[in-house]
Amino acid sequence: MSVRAAMPSLHSAQFVAGATKLRDLPADQGREIAFTGRSNAGKSSALNRLTGHTGLARVSKTPGRTQQLNVFALDSRHRLVDLPGYGYAKVPETLRQHFAQLLTDYLRSRRSLCGLVLLADIRQGLKQEDQELVRARSDIPILVLLSKADKLGRGAQRMQVTAVARTVPENCYILPFSAHTGEGTDEARARVETFLRDRSAAP
Repeated sequence: MSVRAAMPSLHSAQFVAGATKLRDLPADQGREIAFTGRSNAGKSSALNRLTGHTGLARVSKTPGRTQQLNVFALDSRHRLVDLPGYGYAKVPETLRQHFAQLLTDYLRSRRSLCGLVLLADIRQGLKQEDQELVRARSDIPILVLLSKADKLGRGAQRMQVTAVARTVPENCYILPFSAHTGEGTDEARARVETFLRDRSAAP
């Protein structure tokens, strides 16, 4: 059976673990895609939309709600990981530092990480922290989802895509996305599945 034929659908995602420390994650083998971005950028909403499960990842209007690494298994070898958001200051400093270190350690050391999905509000573009993150992981493909695209018209969307493209490495694929309307869902889902199949996947 080919790898392509064995690739599970994102619709098969099921919650399997919530980890506050790297050692609490599933064994570091197989392939996994992590969803990352600033707090309230729409990571959980995007994950729910791409998997087709409304309540898979907890969605809140309160920034900083995701306070652990939430792992969703597609099968025994493929996973999605919802990472804590960064850039939100209205949590205790010790907790914010813990999130930052946990995120850094995960991105640096997780061998099964084969791609990233970075969420950023299309109206704001990529902040310094977003740009630092994508440049730090230029060795793996990154899907930049410019979320809340329904807030802008098509022309403004294209301008934002062009502006963001000037600030990121070539390993990034940029796509306007709306979890509310479903815009960009099919293309984003196909891109994530490609990342899970092939470590060398490029935009």
